[in-house]
Amino acid sequence: MFDLNKLMTESRNDKSQHLDDMSIAAILKLMNAEDQTVPQNVAKALPQIQAAVEKIVHSFQHQGRLFYIGAGTSGRLGVLDAAECVPTFGTDPEMVQGLIAGGMPAMTTAVEGAEDDQNLAATALKARQLTPQDTVVGIAASGRTPYVLGGLDYAAQIGASTISLACNQGACISQHAQIAIEVPVGPEVLTGSTRLKSGTAQKLVLNMLSTTAMIKIGKVYQNLMVDVRPTNAKLIERAKQIIMAATDCDYATAERFFSASDQNVKLAIVMLLTDLTKTEAQARLNKAQGFVGKSLEK
Repeated sequence: MFDLNKLMTESRNDKSQHLDDMSIAAILKLMNAEDQTVPQNVAKALPQIQAAVEKIVHSFQHQGRLFYIGAGTSGRLGVLDAAECVPTFGTDPEMVQGLIAGGMPAMTTAVEGAEDDQNLAATALKARQLTPQDTVVGIAASGRTPYVLGGLDYAAQIGASTISLACNQGACISQHAQIAIEVPVGPEVLTGSTRLKSGTAQKLVLNMLSTTAMIKIGKVYQNLMVDVRPTNAKLIERAKQIIMAATDCDYATAERFFSASDQNVKLAIVMLLTDLTKTEAQARLNKAQGFVGKSLEK
């Protein structure tokens, strides 16, 4: 049996030994102070995070996909990051996928024993026809989840790029990935509750991985999400505001070009800034591989 006491994520925090006797104000102050240490620990892993982003970008540039695999909180965070890529960057749902032990029911209800099955992630990746062009990110706060280990090992067999993300130093999954990201955040305020600092660290790293990779494949112009998918009233208005910000035009002009471009923000911006027709602007964008900045170069 594995000794959980060896894991920093399972050890007791000296500062919260009397958590149940503390006042609400004291608990909140302690949690806030502990949370402030997380970005500092993430900063120490920036070289590994950079290497991971480079792998993901390479996958995207070669028609590959990004898969997150995890159990419990780690799995939910992966599913969340994958889901948010669709409206934010206008990606196909297949491009970034989150797999969680126990399947989608595990997003809201614990599926007993699912994380202990080393074959489940491999089976899910097989069903999605994993290829050498894909990248798999295994997420586990403990760094030892069998579901994640099995998925990373299968990905390695296929020849896909492998990345691990753990919140313990010398994590087991680090030995099963080409790039190992370790963010040891220390003992949780509530012993073993890795949805706290560990979850925060994982969310910060996943934000970096997906956002930076999307920037590097042309999903962003300046600091604007120009591939936003306008699927509701709020996002439609945001799309128009983005056109205004990128071109310094007024609202009426942005609305007109938004409509003329079939609600394609990138296309509207290039049309406005180049005086090209819709067809010409699209050809310019295609030649620039979707990068708005490059499409504006003479």
